[in-house]
Amino acid sequence: MNASLFLVAVRRGCMQTFRRPQLVPPAASSMVQCCLQSTRPVAAARLPYRVKVSAGKRYAWCACGHSKKQPFCDGAHKAKAPSIPPLRFTPEKDTTVMLCACKATKNAPYCDGTHFQVIFQDIVKSVKGVFK
Repeated sequence: MNASLFLVAVRRGCMQTFRRPQLVPPAASSMVQCCLQSTRPVAAARLPYRVKVSAGKRYAWCACGHSKKQPFCDGAHKAKAPSIPPLRFTPEKDTTVMLCACKATKNAPYCDGTHFQVIFQDIVKSVKGVFK
């Protein structure tokens, strides 16, 4: 790189691109790991899951939102959200139910329509982001 390009980069405030990257000490990386555990549920989807359930069978509904087998628990909460255990339920009859995916329902594990508020809040955030 010639000197004139270097001076232009410095004048533009691009000096940080020429610095050496700093290594993160191992102690700091373990602090980051413990902070990545969530204490609030994460929305797995915006709309509920339609699921056929069998009478007398025990189900574990994912309450944290980290499960890869939504809407049911796969144990992901143990590492990502240990303070949010799954909700276990046993239906009384064979039926099709709507299980909450936004994790904001007041009638867990069943959908109560709260996902409309979650969708609306997402729209408001995105619109506000456009006008900043």
